[in-house]
Amino acid sequence: MRDGVELAYAHVEPNGGAGPALLLVHGWPETMRIWWRTIGPLASAGFEVIAPDLRGFGASPVPADGHHDLAAHARDLHGLVHDVLGHERCVAVGGDLGSGVIIDLGLRFPGFVERQVLFNGILPIIPEAYAAAGIDPKPSPAVRAAADYFVRQGRDADGLAAELATPEARRRYVEAFYGSRFWATPGAFTREAAAFMAEPFEDAASLRASFGNYESALGAIPVSEPPRFFEPSPVPTLALYGPDDHVLFRDFPERCEVAFPDLVGPFVVPRAGHFPQWERAELLNRTIAMFCRDLLG
Repeated sequence: MRDGVELAYAHVEPNGGAGPALLLVHGWPETMRIWWRTIGPLASAGFEVIAPDLRGFGASPVPADGHHDLAAHARDLHGLVHDVLGHERCVAVGGDLGSGVIIDLGLRFPGFVERQVLFNGILPIIPEAYAAAGIDPKPSPAVRAAADYFVRQGRDADGLAAELATPEARRRYVEAFYGSRFWATPGAFTREAAAFMAEPFEDAASLRASFGNYESALGAIPVSEPPRFFEPSPVPTLALYGPDDHVLFRDFPERCEVAFPDLVGPFVVPRAGHFPQWERAELLNRTIAMFCRDLLG
């Protein structure tokens, strides 16, 4: 991989030969495990599915260069899909941090992301364009209150890591984002499922490294290079929104209409919150296949 960075990834080829490359990009606090309900069905639909752990997450080692920003993630994924697996283009799907990485990837390498499916994630920072469309560019008080974790992880990462001193404490901290913090639709994650998602973060180095994404966003640590995140994304986009998400901008659908000039949707997904790839996996799988039916042949 690029500059010695190593990425762990799930890679499932379709039955009967080649299919379009489908890159599944997780967010925080996630790993490739969040795609467990989508990888097999999407490969059966005809995609060559690639689901990596981003640098420092899950089974991917913490990078020696100390970078955890959008550009670093985007270059890693381009290196994996293009340089290692040999694809000139891909379809990319993701939410949360993953949506930001995908947007950067598509802008940084024009033509590489031929379509993108984005949901419940970070969107381009274009406040003037949002304001011109009648959208308040600032988050609501409710979103600011729910985003307390963002500020703590971005501005006091060492202090928070020190408080989470045991594997059990780290696991409980992450499990809350699948339950009591109301990111997910109620009941979507059993206790066992939440523990499964949180298990990779029991490792102290992995959890601390994951905070670097927030430190980068808030300027607490240097970025590898400026992000491509201050402009609309011209990539053909399908946008979905899980409304049971207490941490996301409520006007996410309206923002999508400004951020993506070539847009299908946005469509509201009932009984979904921040994690539709788990909460409504069958619906998401069918939607991706329909959006790309011409690529599937």
